[in-house]
Amino acid sequence: MLCFHFCRIRGVIWETQLDKNLIWAIVLSTVVVIASYLFIPMFMGKNNVSEVPETVSEQPEELDLEKTEFESENNTFEIAESAENEDEQSSVTLNEETFTIVTDKVEVVLTNKGGDIISYKLKDHLDMDTNEGVQLSDNVSEINRTCALSFGPAGSSIVNEVFETEKIDDYTYFFKKNLTVNGQKISLGKKYSFKPGEYVFKLDIMIHTFDKNGLNIDDASYTLRTSPQIGPHYNPKQNKYEYRQFVTYNGSKYKKINLGNEQFKKNDKDSIWTGIAGKYFIELVVPSSPENINATYYSTKIEVNDYANAQGLVERKAFSENDISDTYYMYFGPRDDKELKRYNVSENNAWGLGGKKLSEALQTSGWLNWLEKILKFVMEILYKIIPNWGATIIVMTLLLKIILFPLSKKQSLGTLKMQQVQPRMAAIQAKYKDDPKRLQLETQKLYQETGYNPMSGCLPMIFQFLVIFAMYNLFNNYFEFRGAMFIPGWIPDLSSGDSIVTLNFNIPLLGNQIRLLPVIYVGTQLLSGKITQYGQPSGGQNTGSMKFMMYGMPLIFFFMFYNAPAGLLLYWLTSNVLQIVQQLIINKIMKEKREEMNGNQNNKKLPPKAKSKNRK
Repeated sequence: MLCFHFCRIRGVIWETQLDKNLIWAIVLSTVVVIASYLFIPMFMGKNNVSEVPETVSEQPEELDLEKTEFESENNTFEIAESAENEDEQSSVTLNEETFTIVTDKVEVVLTNKGGDIISYKLKDHLDMDTNEGVQLSDNVSEINRTCALSFGPAGSSIVNEVFETEKIDDYTYFFKKNLTVNGQKISLGKKYSFKPGEYVFKLDIMIHTFDKNGLNIDDASYTLRTSPQIGPHYNPKQNKYEYRQFVTYNGSKYKKINLGNEQFKKNDKDSIWTGIAGKYFIELVVPSSPENINATYYSTKIEVNDYANAQGLVERKAFSENDISDTYYMYFGPRDDKELKRYNVSENNAWGLGGKKLSEALQTSGWLNWLEKILKFVMEILYKIIPNWGATIIVMTLLLKIILFPLSKKQSLGTLKMQQVQPRMAAIQAKYKDDPKRLQLETQKLYQETGYNPMSGCLPMIFQFLVIFAMYNLFNNYFEFRGAMFIPGWIPDLSSGDSIVTLNFNIPLLGNQIRLLPVIYVGTQLLSGKITQYGQPSGGQNTGSMKFMMYGMPLIFFFMFYNAPAGLLLYWLTSNVLQIVQQLIINKIMKEKREEMNGNQNNKKLPPKAKSKNRK
């Protein structure tokens, strides 16, 4: 570029002489500029995905050069410092261009407008709607792009000027620009570095201030963004099981916030990384110097049609130095345990990134995470034996039912024992209603006499609920279910609802898909409830609530879970079928136990001679 040498990244700093070498530099620069406009577009166009023939005027650049240097991550950058003579400025016109980087993991399209990302596709993960790689850089527009920079606080507009571009190698591009910010002249550089086999890329941001006063705009210098919306694209009105979360981690505590629409909120707590997560994919910003971060934000403003953003913003502190160089590691990839854990230990990834605990960003069931890990471990072992995730869910549910059967049996027998002591308990309560101490004493005496423990029915139920809760989170969020086929033509993807017919119109509360799994699930739920109530005493004040639980709740669940992931419904359906079989066995045991209890009770009422006859 004419009269302006900005950030030549070659590992060696050129020594500048203010005599004939400067003249030669100017002449050679002029030749390079002319050649670049004639020949470079012919070659660069082959690598571009698209070109926008937009002309943007650059900031004036000056002839008098004086070099300044600073370092970032073992790379030395060279910046040309302009003199203050405004009469020696020249104007250069740049067109917007795009540049594509391809690794075995991602295909990324960069634009020299702002030096931003406009496309970020994952090659190993398909979008089920487009049958192409998942597009993480979603909702990009002229006013908002991935990794865009804005000067000052988080609410500022992004930099939209066209930058000079330097291709360092197939995986590294450098964008550079002279700008005027708040009347202050600065030089801005953005360097993207990718590596094969990695979902992490490195972004270096370099700023040189010509007046040597640093940069302070409302106590901030600049703000870095994630994608406006994390892909794949989805309809939040129809897919209730997809979501977007703001996530952040301070080294000891992980925080997640489910995002709604039209929000712009600040998180002023310290963090070592932050980002935006969907159900299966995530974007994390990991600054190498988190102490320089002022605050983080999340935004769900609606900028394109009626589709809300889901964007994380990292606000950098103001600085007073002449030069700064900040490094950010950006994880844009699957929200998968295996991938995220690689960046917990430096030896496991090509960047040497470790100690950041990126795996904390996984969607887990909180304090039940230990139980979820056990269930996941068992399920992955089963998958090695039965390489079909749908079949694995069925076998896993069967094993759980077998393991929990003794608890279910004990709970049912506890209910039977409660029915036996209930009349005597009612009599004691009526007799000693005005004497609480005597009531408590007689109640304990009754429990000891009959061998009944009121907690015997509660504890098994609590444990079963814990398992159900952990299984729900596991089957609803397990990454391996994404795109996993169970039955072709009916359940092609365990992470989304099954489908037998697609309509051209929407049914209220249901959508445009006719699904079979929810219907079977509700049918088994009704049958299970009927069998569970078989043999139970009828009548009483709880009859209405019992009927509602038996018939009303399954119908409510039908609408709630109609669009649930097939893997989750398959688990519930299998659990219902096995519950029916289990309850039939328990009902038989309870019938025999009830007959035995009734026989013992009748023997107590008979005279001694009659008892001896019964024994014979």
